[in-house]
Amino acid sequence: MDLVPALEEPLKQPLKSVLGPATAKVMAEHLGLRTVGDLLHHYPRRYEERGQLTHLADLPMDEHVTVVAQVADARLHSFASAKAPRGKGQRLEVTITDGSGRLQLVFFGNGVHKPHKELLPGTRAMFAGKVSVFNRRLQLAHPAYELLRGEGDEAVETWAGALIPIYPATAKLESWKIGKAVQTVLPTAQEALDPLPDSLRAGRGLVPLSEALLKIHRPHTKADIADARARLKWDEAFVLQVALARRRHADTLLPAVPRTPRPDGLLTAFDARLPFTLTEGQQKVSREIFDDLATAHPMHRLLQGEVGSGKTMVALRAMLAVVDAGGQAAMLAPTEVLAQQHHRSVTEMMGELAGWGLWREAPGQEGGGGPGEGVMPGGTEHATKVVLLTGSMGMAARRQALLDLATGEAGIVIGTHALIEDKVRFHDLGLVVVDEQHRFGVEQRDALRGKGKQPPHLLVMTATPIPRTVAMTVFGDLETSVLDQLPAGRSPIASHVVPAADKPHFLARAWERVREEVEAGHQAYVVCPRIGDEEDDPEKAGRKKPSEAEGEADKRPPLAVLDVAGQLAAGPLKGLAVEVLHGRMHPDDKDAVMRRFAAGETDVLVATTVIEVGVNVPNATAMVIMDADRFGVSQLHQLRGRVGRGSAPGLCLLVTEMPEASPARQRLNAVASTLDGFELSRIDLEQRREGDVLGQAQSGARSSLRVLEVIEDEEVIAEAREEAAAVVAADPELRHLPGLRTALDALLDEEREQYLEKG
Repeated sequence: MDLVPALEEPLKQPLKSVLGPATAKVMAEHLGLRTVGDLLHHYPRRYEERGQLTHLADLPMDEHVTVVAQVADARLHSFASAKAPRGKGQRLEVTITDGSGRLQLVFFGNGVHKPHKELLPGTRAMFAGKVSVFNRRLQLAHPAYELLRGEGDEAVETWAGALIPIYPATAKLESWKIGKAVQTVLPTAQEALDPLPDSLRAGRGLVPLSEALLKIHRPHTKADIADARARLKWDEAFVLQVALARRRHADTLLPAVPRTPRPDGLLTAFDARLPFTLTEGQQKVSREIFDDLATAHPMHRLLQGEVGSGKTMVALRAMLAVVDAGGQAAMLAPTEVLAQQHHRSVTEMMGELAGWGLWREAPGQEGGGGPGEGVMPGGTEHATKVVLLTGSMGMAARRQALLDLATGEAGIVIGTHALIEDKVRFHDLGLVVVDEQHRFGVEQRDALRGKGKQPPHLLVMTATPIPRTVAMTVFGDLETSVLDQLPAGRSPIASHVVPAADKPHFLARAWERVREEVEAGHQAYVVCPRIGDEEDDPEKAGRKKPSEAEGEADKRPPLAVLDVAGQLAAGPLKGLAVEVLHGRMHPDDKDAVMRRFAAGETDVLVATTVIEVGVNVPNATAMVIMDADRFGVSQLHQLRGRVGRGSAPGLCLLVTEMPEASPARQRLNAVASTLDGFELSRIDLEQRREGDVLGQAQSGARSSLRVLEVIEDEEVIAEAREEAAAVVAADPELRHLPGLRTALDALLDEEREQYLEKG
């Protein structure tokens, strides 16, 4: 659905098509373009000037590119092959140039005749194909091309003006064919209904939408492009901000039970037994959360905290405040290891205040892996039960936990996605805390929020915001609290890149450093991208899209925990106590391994990213991350946060075989150069873009942002937020702004509408 009926017309119809049926089919299947409006909003990626050539040295490997260049020479070679044994095979090699660099084009067989006649030295053309390397030279094999001839030629009519738009294209449909299709529908732009209120457009000096569409697709000058982009950025920012402002407005109308802690209740008792003082940041963020909890509409807050900044402490105080006020609190963790870790640390922090809690895991109980029935001695008048709920618990313990939640006996529950199941009933759910928000789908969070009699308050925690989270934050969808101070006693972490292929002796030194840390009485982690058991599929583990293939290291499977652990125990770490931990181990075994490591019985833990969040072993000071280039920026930062948690300084070594000039190495250098998670999330966002700000970002859905860039355009977004808030406050239903209402309907298809509803 797009802006108006003329723009909603499908490109492909049973009786008549706007474009040829084959072109329309490729556009729908490969570019997601189904209507005239979709095509008009498929903007050029860049523009080439008719007299200028593409800079060939900057072409990305393994990407589908469109270049404008001049033929330097063309040579036809004959060769013998199985199909042409008498030396009658033909290969045409054409060299194109931008005046400094060169690129080889190659055509084979019957495909040589047309280019041999047309690609004469001096000819200028657009070429499209996939960049590869052959004999150490860049080449395009069998590229499609479009000649750029003299002024009277049809190509000049099609590409009016001196600027040639280069569109995001596909191997099935070249940029110039998309350009010709756009020219076919461009007259329809006059019928586009303008979503911006007239006063806003006039006040900011923005051109009308129809003019912006003409100028972005058929610019005569660079000023035309600037005008069009400025206008279209505002469209994207404003319509999105209106969507978010309407949702915030709707949130203020939802009822929620205000939760104010008792003056001398559980929270006061907890604070009194803390052996340290909360940081200023923790106190400030706690006040923001308590203010939200005291209101009669649901809190919707994102708690961003540097790794180790004490987010769990802030979340626990919020949960205790809700229990104090007669409600229950649920913490949703992404893995069993993390849920168990949180349960253990919460009960330890609460001490006798968790006097009725299930406080220890007792292996070998009915069903295996369930919490033990041991009750911590003591307990006070303020105590509340803290229960654990995970998928692998034994039946008896699970039944008891479910009963405690339903009766209200348990004030706090910590669990995995098992909390979301239909069987789980709460007596009075007042607060949901989601740890590591990017691990959960919207549906999962929504299912848990739906378990309250009225919408519960929601607190989302993340250590390093992934790009989409940063995007949502910049867009102001969540109220945001930031913890940027580390608690006293936390130590700095030194990070270094270890180039294993260029300098093998650096890797040998890395293992020496691990031994030195162990000899000094400390422990170490070694992290690998995959497990390495028979169920492990190297094709799936760490697999990258072709466009991300950056070098030889991609040709071997990622390193595996089981292989590396064996090699280390028999080689550089011989004599040390080495254990493994990964997600496919039985929960009892995982917990036993973590307990031994926490107790200092294990020197080196070789693990997958199962240790990424929440694992807290202050004596662990060193971490070696194998094939570090296989992990994302935020994941590396999370992993690194597992060391330096005590008084001794931490060390993180990022091992890679990627060459120095590769983007992967630049990413690792960025991680090594800063401990600031917020700075790293910006780098991550600049590299990966923001995904679909309204949709399922991690699933690779097409971005709803085409010209707006979250990092570069923060100012536009902030201004659009103010304008949108004013518009929605004056007219929440947008009754007087039909153009905006229509644009909003186009942006918010059913799936995205639900996404916004669920948060």
